[in-house]
Amino acid sequence: PGLASDAAARALSPAAKWGNLDRWPAALRRPLEDFLFSRPPLEALGRMCLLLLLAFLVKNVFDYLQTILMLSIEQGVVRDLRNQLVRHLHSLSLSFFHGERVGMLSSRIVNDVQQVRSALAAGVSNLFKESLVLVAGLFWVFWASWKLALVSLLILPPVVFMVVWIGRRMRRRSEATQERMADVQAVLHETLANVRVVKSFHAEEWEAGRFARENDRYYRAFLRLKRMGEASSPITEYAMIVVASGVLWYGGQLIFRDHTLEPQNFILFVVALLTMMSPLKKLSNINSTMQEGLAAGDRIFRLLDTKATIADRPGARAVDGFHDAIRFEDVEFSYAEGGTVLERLSLTLRRGETVALVGPSGAGKSTIADLLPRFYDPTGGRITLDGHDMRDLRLADLRPLFGIVPQETILFHDTVARNIAYGRDDLPRERIEAAARAANAHEFISRLPEGYDTPIGERGVKLSGGERQRVAMARAVLKDPAILILDEATSALDSANEAQVQDAIEHLRHGRTALIIAHRLSTVQRADRILVLEHGKIVEEGRHAELLARGGLYAHLHGLQFRATD
Repeated sequence: PGLASDAAARALSPAAKWGNLDRWPAALRRPLEDFLFSRPPLEALGRMCLLLLLAFLVKNVFDYLQTILMLSIEQGVVRDLRNQLVRHLHSLSLSFFHGERVGMLSSRIVNDVQQVRSALAAGVSNLFKESLVLVAGLFWVFWASWKLALVSLLILPPVVFMVVWIGRRMRRRSEATQERMADVQAVLHETLANVRVVKSFHAEEWEAGRFARENDRYYRAFLRLKRMGEASSPITEYAMIVVASGVLWYGGQLIFRDHTLEPQNFILFVVALLTMMSPLKKLSNINSTMQEGLAAGDRIFRLLDTKATIADRPGARAVDGFHDAIRFEDVEFSYAEGGTVLERLSLTLRRGETVALVGPSGAGKSTIADLLPRFYDPTGGRITLDGHDMRDLRLADLRPLFGIVPQETILFHDTVARNIAYGRDDLPRERIEAAARAANAHEFISRLPEGYDTPIGERGVKLSGGERQRVAMARAVLKDPAILILDEATSALDSANEAQVQDAIEHLRHGRTALIIAHRLSTVQRADRILVLEHGKIVEEGRHAELLARGGLYAHLHGLQFRATD
């Protein structure tokens, strides 16, 4: 009778009505009993509805906050990573860019960083959330029946092995896919940047075919990647079905044959097990996204780990200007992929002097111009500024001493004024106009539709060759350099434009040290000294009239040039 009365009491207790809560911790059981189970049914139902509304309100608020927080983290990482990549690229030496395609570098900054963002979103948000759901499911699985839990975990090792194997394969394939995308961007960039050449050779179809071939390579690489990545989700799902089938069979044995498992615990176990299926599938998909992000991260950090070959030495000296002379002392130089360009070259460029370099193509003239601002370092000998080895000087102080007007004028898709004031946003318009007047550019700029505020197009295509060259000279004048380097500044101009640019050069070189590199010997006739180079050596030196009188290489080049002109 006593046992019967205890059983009846348990049957009529609130816990029995709402489920078996005897195994719950007291800290959880008592508040639930006070709030729900000890109330009349209708009142308990109302309170349950309030709890449901409150729970989903909290859930949605935290879902929104999580989304906003993750967006700010993801985009902040993307912003900072792209800024760091661009800053690092600008810090690399000129030789690095000679071996790289611009489209590939832009692909790393745009596409690879986007892949890292996707991996970050999956890793930080979904990985954490789904892992918590999975842990909660595991807790209830073991709570319901540890025997069934152990049976279900027998399938786990082969599934984990399969997912890891797929992840490693995906990482390799993802890197190959990103390389193909970089090739696509490189071809597209080259085609659009050189569209004038494409159209002049009527090569539109040929370029379209070249792009299509690269695009098809990316398409096939992408499909190989996705075929591998999409396999992890069905494998995981089928493994869970295998587990569920085994659990149903074994659970039936425990319930109906051994009578060691209560039916309600078995139902709780099955519900918890099915709850784990969704996070397991999502975690397998997260693994695919993470592998793509890791492959992109490898490419990004290989770029970030690239060291500049031209950099400040420890304890580099500050430079306070140019006072005496620049000296080349037995300088030798050779490019990594080529032969020797300069052989034991010695020369002096004194302050206030105009020195011209002439000679046949490949003699080393432009190499000398590149060595002065330390775009490259000599492979032998040394170059000194006022007696100090340039490699011991700070680059941030050294390069502002030089103003360079290259043969191929590089202008930006911006206004005339911003091209002249390149790199500086705080200059008054009066200084910009003064620099344009010194370069004989003010007159034609004033005739433009919007004057100094006229956009000049990509690479300055809206201007003529002579106009572009004079804008570049105005940019050099505004910098007010101590040393002016003019590298073939008139080689691509007609006679009228050459005369205007030549007049601008005369204005520019007064009061400055100037190094003029020219094929047109009419450009260098007023130089203080003319150095004639051949095979990386100085073979003649003197003024124009002296060199003509010697009848050497300079006289020979002069005769060929003016005979061709006649």
